[in-house]
Amino acid sequence: MYGRPVTKRLLNATLTRVGAPVKAGDQGPAAVDLGGVLGGLPELPPTARRLLEAGVWAFAEQGYHGTTTRDIATRAGLSPAGLYVHYPSKGALLAHLSELGHDAAAQLVATTLGPAGSAPATVRLHRSLAAFVAWNAEHHLVARVVQDELRSLDAPTRARIHLVRRSIEAQVEAVVAQGATAGEMVVDHHTHATRAVLSLAVNVARWYDPDGRQSPAELGQIYADLSLRMLGARTEAERPVTEEHP
Repeated sequence: MYGRPVTKRLLNATLTRVGAPVKAGDQGPAAVDLGGVLGGLPELPPTARRLLEAGVWAFAEQGYHGTTTRDIATRAGLSPAGLYVHYPSKGALLAHLSELGHDAAAQLVATTLGPAGSAPATVRLHRSLAAFVAWNAEHHLVARVVQDELRSLDAPTRARIHLVRRSIEAQVEAVVAQGATAGEMVVDHHTHATRAVLSLAVNVARWYDPDGRQSPAELGQIYADLSLRMLGARTEAERPVTEEHP
């Protein structure tokens, strides 16, 4: 699988914070808004959304095992009993968040890749990687939590998430293979190459700083360019001329 959970030391060391430290009861600054993940779920109750946002902050700062249901409820302005109305445990909340995050990523990748044959493989892959990197930067706290807390999920949820992750990997690998076959890329090991570029994309969430020099969209373009160079993408001028025989 692409990406590997990092230690809590590294997670805490690279945690992006905006403004003053978050105090109990705070929901965090606007940068925590989960719009890209939850925006497609209008039926989600506002309180459940608030709990998910609170869970993102708590898990990102303290790790899953260092977070209590009281921590999450307090950040959302509720009592622990209020959390249990929506989620029976912090594990259920993490599972829901992980499913939402991975489903959103999978949908983004599928949509931006488009159907086979709709464009050259390099065009499809560049477009998709640029969007995926930008998403991981824009929603860096959400992306970081769903990546780094995979091992904290219960076994059934983890199995479902691995299926989604394999689906993302398979879609990207298929385009890499098509590009290699068409002479658009020079790739000897399709699977390893795919995992490498996807790892680059998801790791952006671990260091991204909203106050940095590049916007999420700009980073997406930079990383998509870098990824295609890693894959040996060729311009029209660089591709070998095929001899035509009568």
